[in-house]
Formats: sequence, structure tokens, C-alpha cells
Amino acid sequence: MGVVLNEETIALIARFEKITGAGSRDVIDNSEDDCLIFVVNPGDMGFAIGKKGINIKKASESFGKRVEAVEYSDDPAQFIRNCFHPSQVKEVQFSDYHGDQIAHVVIRDEDRGRAIGKAGKNLNRTKMLAMREHDIKNIIIE
Repeated sequence: MGVVLNEETIALIARFEKITGAGSRDVIDNSEDDCLIFVVNPGDMGFAIGKKGINIKKASESFGKRVEAVEYSDDPAQFIRNCFHPSQVKEVQFSDYHGDQIAHVVIRDEDRGRAIGKAGKNLNRTKMLAMREHDIKNIIIE
């Protein structure tokens, strides 16, 4: 599989890296939410956010839309945990459904609403990222 970047996404990543100092491997322009979601390199989340959130705020101002960052992990379970942050994920298990990988995620009861988000926004974002980065076809919150 693998993510294919075009000239536009490469330019967005370069601009984000210049503003924040954080390396990024992917960006998704989520036009539904007027938001850019950057998948930052492992260990670069602190740079992406900056002290008291200053870097992420600068990036948002520069791009003229909300900017979010998710830390990449080669481990699909850890990547899903990172996508749901700050919600606490208790467990991630995978199953195979007709050749498609499905993630079953157990979230702490008090964090379920935040993990799903208004009208399923956060869950849909996580599904989109998991599909793009790890070829996970669906996420089921249990």
C-alpha cells in the first residue's frame, strides 16, 4: 500500500515543517471540517504542538484553517491510540472480515463521547487515517 503524496501535499508538509520544526509524513485536507490533519513523525509531536500550543496556533493562522496533528506509529494499535488521543483507549484488537482488517477498540466509558465526536466526526477522522496509513478498513468502538 503506502501513501502517495502529490505536489500540493508536499508543499503543505514543507510549510508545516518550516512553521513547527516537526517532520511530517502525510497531510489530509479535511474540507468537511475546514481542517488540515498532519501525520507527524514519531517523537515530533512536541515540536508540532509547541510550548503552550504556540506552533499549532501559528500553523492554523498560516493555513487559515484549523490544524490537527497525529503522531505516526508503525504499530497499527498504537497509531489508533494516537488518533483517539486524548481519549483513553483500553484495548485494540484486530479481526479479519473477508480479507479486510477491522479494528475493535475499547474506550474508557467516560471518554466514549469524545472519541466518537459530534455526529461521529472524530471516529470518521480516525477511520480515514487508519485506512490511509495502515489499510484498516473499519474501526468498531466497543
